[in-house]
Amino acid sequence: MGSFKEALNSSKPYLAMVALQFGYAGMYIITMIGMKRGLSHWILVVYRHATATLVIAPFALAFERKIRPKLTRSVLLKVLLLGLLEPVIDQNLYFLGMTYTSATYASAIINVLPALTFIMALVFGMEKVNLKRIHSQAKIAGTVITVTGATVMTLYKGPIVDILWYSHHGAATTHKAAAGASSSGQHMLAGTIMILACTCSWSAYFIVQSMTLKEYPAELSLTSLICLAGTVEGGIIAMIMERDPKAWALGFDSRLLASVYSGVICSGIAYYVQGVVNRVRGPVFVTAFSPLCMIITAVLGAIVLSEQVHLGSLLGAIIIVMGLYSVVWGKSKDHLLTSEKSLGQELPTVDKHHAKMAYDTTDAPFEPVITKDKSLPQEP
Repeated sequence: MGSFKEALNSSKPYLAMVALQFGYAGMYIITMIGMKRGLSHWILVVYRHATATLVIAPFALAFERKIRPKLTRSVLLKVLLLGLLEPVIDQNLYFLGMTYTSATYASAIINVLPALTFIMALVFGMEKVNLKRIHSQAKIAGTVITVTGATVMTLYKGPIVDILWYSHHGAATTHKAAAGASSSGQHMLAGTIMILACTCSWSAYFIVQSMTLKEYPAELSLTSLICLAGTVEGGIIAMIMERDPKAWALGFDSRLLASVYSGVICSGIAYYVQGVVNRVRGPVFVTAFSPLCMIITAVLGAIVLSEQVHLGSLLGAIIIVMGLYSVVWGKSKDHLLTSEKSLGQELPTVDKHHAKMAYDTTDAPFEPVITKDKSLPQEP
């Protein structure tokens, strides 16, 4: 029973990150449908994080009331930076890049996230590399392979591959026509640059989040503050970019669903879960599961949006998956070594000879100690 609990506890970070990829894949599809029906991504970011703030803040007030640290100026500045990096810069650039390309292509290019995070973590001293150890070599090789796969996806298109035979037939014909019309005028290079820029911003977010959690180890409260900062900062940008008041109106349709779903699942819950795993396993581990999201998004995109998948995207995706799971393997070995090292420090070594001398008192003579009470009259 004990071994089962240990296995379950050790697998929790993996299960949490895999579950998040399903949530992100659903968001990509739902938001794409909402934007096709007139939802501005500038406004989506505001509604998304306002929803997340309203959902997460009560839990933070209830469960972290006694453990919440003081909000110092340093933490406040980091929170404002986190709100700018992920909610504002990352998400707006991602949605812009996705409209220029496709949901499948965008989710595939975003797979360079672990490689960029690994490089940034290395620069800031959060990752240790020993070239003599095979797990460090695996992390470096995986990073190089990941970048190679992203380059293949960007530079090589190739023929169309029907991953699902019915994805371009039947009721999806109208969606295919719309996709074909938009693909003729899309700016792939500009979209790719935007997606890569948003990936750099997202990597920086995880690095700063890891730093902030050391000063402010309250994940729910930090999530609420980040979402609130993202709402305010994103609202300022949205009011500048969207001058029409009618653009802010939402009905009971896919636009409202996109705002609520992405706010609750992909901002509120995701920021909290990523914060918990980030504090335990580090930023590189958190970002290493994005290839799974690409696979799920490709399947859903073919079914729901009738998006075309090209051979170059598949080849690049396979290369990226190989590279990233080389990084994951190296990170798992790092965690084992760190655990063994910390366990060895917690268990002090005992000299058997000195221990025997300390407890072996059979040969020692018993000498009672008599203490005189000075308050009593002494004998002359």
